[in-house]
Amino acid sequence: MSEPISRSQPVIAPIHPTIVRITHWTNAVAILMMISSGWAIHNAYPTLPFLFPSALTLGGPLIGGLQWHFAAMWLVMANGLIYLVYGLASGRFYRKLLPISPGAVFADVKAALAGRLGHADLGGYNGVQRLLYLGVIVDGVLVVLSGLAIWKPVQLRPLVMLLGDFDTARLIHFGAMSIIVGFLIVHVVMALLVPRSLLAMVRGR
Repeated sequence: MSEPISRSQPVIAPIHPTIVRITHWTNAVAILMMISSGWAIHNAYPTLPFLFPSALTLGGPLIGGLQWHFAAMWLVMANGLIYLVYGLASGRFYRKLLPISPGAVFADVKAALAGRLGHADLGGYNGVQRLLYLGVIVDGVLVVLSGLAIWKPVQLRPLVMLLGDFDTARLIHFGAMSIIVGFLIVHVVMALLVPRSLLAMVRGR
């Protein structure tokens, strides 16, 4: 008597590998800590002529804000390094973020404004997503470099001078972080509009 043929279920690769999901959520927490403590530092030593509501800040006065900011800084840098190394070594960045063509970006923006931008394939990024994700990675590098410049302006004087001077480095750091805040707002709104994308980042598919 012949044995029954076993039909194993095909293994479906996750949309987001485990390491991507871990670094994503770790980065989400660390960036929120960086932003809120950075706003506390800004309130104590304003970069621009306005203050943030104290309810949105972390750490209270200057010293507390600095302590939280430095703690989150190391977490962001370590987590970001893991994400960058994996993305480059695995080829994920190349597959997901390239190529970027102006025509594709324009077409996707037009489709989004008309409410016709599809979200059926969560495994691939459209032109706008590629531009935004690649842009925020580059902006994150700028945040780190400008942050190091204003953290150690004497030891890293060449970096400070590359950015202009100390005050200019502060403005660049503030502006780069503001871009990340804007990205986060758009990112959260899109995740809420397409809940499947949020689930994919939690369970992988």
